[in-house]
Amino acid sequence: MTKAITRVSTLLAISGVAAIVFGLALFIWPGMSLEALVALFGAFALLYGTLVLGMGLYLLAHRSTDWVPFTLNGLAGLAIGISTYLFPGITALAAVYLIAGWAIVTGVFEIVAAIDMREMVSDSWWIGVSGALSVLFGLAVAAFPGAGVLTILWVIGAYSIAAGIPRIAAAYRIRKLASNVESATGAVRSAVGAVRP
Repeated sequence: MTKAITRVSTLLAISGVAAIVFGLALFIWPGMSLEALVALFGAFALLYGTLVLGMGLYLLAHRSTDWVPFTLNGLAGLAIGISTYLFPGITALAAVYLIAGWAIVTGVFEIVAAIDMREMVSDSWWIGVSGALSVLFGLAVAAFPGAGVLTILWVIGAYSIAAGIPRIAAAYRIRKLASNVESATGAVRSAVGAVRP
């Protein structure tokens, strides 16, 4: 199980880095066209969905009960990412609602994952923080869809960076927990080996 936790923390860290890179790209390239935004978001949703689905499947393979929210979240990310490429000519309003919907779905599943993992990982609340930020962002964007493309881009960029940081923090804390468990297990095995004749 320690190996599964370590692999999940790696995938979680990569998803956090991807979110930060996506957010920075929006700040560096604020004059991008709607088509470019949709393509960039689609690529990010596909990458994020693949990573999170990987977490869910890895947990499932190791018989963890925490695989469901990760798997559903990953499938949702893949579905939304693929839809951006199936319908590349969507309107600005549709793109805004697509991004808002993805953020809300992602956030809900991250909050569920944080609740499910709380007994196994005491710092799983970092994943919950990322989820709460996603839900709040999605609701804010859906409530004010006509705020202007530049404003929306900056809000999406700020959200991506803000949601990526807790994911990286959660990955670090989860990896640290896995390392502590591995050390304790090694110490117990050594002690048992020393006691045996």
